[in-house]
Amino acid sequence: MLREVRFASTTYLTMRVKGGIVTRQRHNKILKLAKGYRMTRSKLINNAHEAVLHAGEYAFAGRKLRKRNFRTLWIVRINASLKKLDVSYRDFIHMLKRNNIAIDRKILAKFAAEHPNIFEKIVAEAQK
Repeated sequence: MLREVRFASTTYLTMRVKGGIVTRQRHNKILKLAKGYRMTRSKLINNAHEAVLHAGEYAFAGRKLRKRNFRTLWIVRINASLKKLDVSYRDFIHMLKRNNIAIDRKILAKFAAEHPNIFEKIVAEAQK
């Protein structure tokens, strides 16, 4: 079926494009992502689309927040072990940097929690 389209005082004959299949596929993709959401957020395409977009934003922010939370947890664990040795966290990190001991907080926290004798050796080495 040809349609007449006018553009800038020129007439073109174009095919009519039926986009029902493509639109349905796109809608189903969004509705699949919104599965499990409450009420119309999983049923109606406009509500589902908005819900999926917001969920993506929250997920992105959550991934950044998770990194922040783990770093805080590691610092708390290191600090708890350092209190037993009468060393402040601040001074310990300073000593590590001064003596070029490059162990990140994740590993330090693991040693502090699971291998206290190794952690004590690291503290002693940092204090030299």
